[in-house]
Amino acid sequence: MRDIKKILKERILILDGAMGTMLQRYKFTEADFRGERFKDWPSPLQGNNDLLSLTQPEAIAAIHAKYLEAGADIIETNTFSSTTIAMADYHMEDLVHELNYEAAQIARKVADEFTDNEPDKPRFVAGSIGPTNKTASMSPDVNDPGYRAVSFNDLRLAYKQQIEALVDGGVDLLLVETIFDTLNAKAALFAIEEVKEERNIDIPVMVSGTITDASGRTLSGQTAEAFLISISHIPILSVGFNCALGASQLVPHLEVLAAKTDFAVSAHPNAGLPNPFGEYDETAGQMAAQIKEYMEKGLVNIVGGCCGTTPEHISAMAALVKDYKPRKVGSI
Repeated sequence: MRDIKKILKERILILDGAMGTMLQRYKFTEADFRGERFKDWPSPLQGNNDLLSLTQPEAIAAIHAKYLEAGADIIETNTFSSTTIAMADYHMEDLVHELNYEAAQIARKVADEFTDNEPDKPRFVAGSIGPTNKTASMSPDVNDPGYRAVSFNDLRLAYKQQIEALVDGGVDLLLVETIFDTLNAKAALFAIEEVKEERNIDIPVMVSGTITDASGRTLSGQTAEAFLISISHIPILSVGFNCALGASQLVPHLEVLAAKTDFAVSAHPNAGLPNPFGEYDETAGQMAAQIKEYMEKGLVNIVGGCCGTTPEHISAMAALVKDYKPRKVGSI
């Protein structure tokens, strides 16, 4: 397979869109989430999308295929919450290795089929590593600001288990994404470096934070520049932002990254801001028109979609990037 670092210097790569948005179309019931294997599980499982890699693998594979058909170069594994910390909500900590391994295998198989059919356009699998549902920088208890629900070491161990399983499953990249607390991300990056050293491998790493509101800061209070500085000591492939904001709102923050890093820059925003019902209304054409500004300003090397995006959105982006050169990168 051709080196992704080389390809990034030749053209803008397309990341896939939202997994959850596509899964909602299936309208899976509690019984669908459980399948036969988990039919007697003691706690509710509906909403545990990562579990569908085990109970509805055909649906996961079909979604990956739709994004690849739409023009995606990189698909993300269905593992956003596949850590012991996040899976504790469902009492499924013991399934973490299997969840990550099987999700990686599903994506790997579909990506390889597309690469075999179109060898000059290799497709890559990114192991999705979400932020967990706990934060190491802030207290969840307003009456006890010194309290932490999770430690750096807890996060490091949880992430390491996830990373090992994703690597075992055959991913090409690791994507530490939707970072609202850079200390959590540092635990993930520390674990990645541990696994790389122990296994003597050099797997590319993408890092993507999330600006939570109009203040232009992450949830733990960092500006785009502060976030970049906090993770720049690690050798990574790309740095960027995803989720929380729509495409147009991300522009000033991407401008900061593009001006101050030699890494590749990525962006996979939401399909606009959610409406009062929590749904995303921005069409593929509307979103592509906004993302065009990224290309015109030379801000990005990788673009894709987060909440509310579909293969239609990705297809519109794929059609758009063909007319633009990627941002020049240095140290990847």
